[in-house]
Amino acid sequence: MSERVIKSWLSDMDGVLVHEGTALPGAAEFVKRLRDTDVPFLVLTNNSIYTARDLRARLATSGIEVAEESIWTSALATAQFLHDQIPGGSAYAIGEAGLTTALYEAGYTLTESDPDYVVLGETRTYSFEAITKAIRLIKGGSRFIATNPDVTGPSQEGPLPATGSVAAMITAATGRAPYFVGKPNPILFRSALNRLGAHSEETAMIGDRMDTDIVGGIEAGLETFLVLTGSTQTHEVQRYPFRPSHVLDSIADLLDRV
Repeated sequence: MSERVIKSWLSDMDGVLVHEGTALPGAAEFVKRLRDTDVPFLVLTNNSIYTARDLRARLATSGIEVAEESIWTSALATAQFLHDQIPGGSAYAIGEAGLTTALYEAGYTLTESDPDYVVLGETRTYSFEAITKAIRLIKGGSRFIATNPDVTGPSQEGPLPATGSVAAMITAATGRAPYFVGKPNPILFRSALNRLGAHSEETAMIGDRMDTDIVGGIEAGLETFLVLTGSTQTHEVQRYPFRPSHVLDSIADLLDRV
């Protein structure tokens, strides 16, 4: 496959730049080189719990300096999507500050009374009361949106149920499936490109997951780099009916591309 000229970069965070709070090989150097050469880039994450400011601080702790404006979360993309659909609308949100702040800053009113949307994000403490409220609102006509389809999230004790699992519960109770904005939906990648003012033919996506980062990047028309520092091992790549443009040991192997 012929190599394109890459003028802007998108990168996943967990499994590409950091692992459990520790910078992965080459990550700090790669991001610094992008900054020093003024190459446009965004860090993409399906995590809707934290604000971009929170994530900037977490990355800085690991030694990776990324500006707040260079972080694009599924919560921010969801808020942008809702603003584009119904400007100044209303939502009942289940989630943390990353989601509620994004909705507020997009001009949305947060309410439990006949909202335009029920928006499901990620939280460490899903409330049965909040889920019940969401079910009743959706059955009453509110549209159902979820920030991302991930069914589990990591913790020190093991996997936790995440947005996709709770969305499945709500779908079972209402018969209504949500529209997922986060990866692998190409709309997340398109919104990132719009934020950068970049073109898909000149942009690459770096990720560690075939089923979110890579397939979403392919569907958005990007060159894709799979790194083996996260969720995917070499032998697993063959199981998928699509392939990344490149498979690398880590983001350190991309230092000569910028």
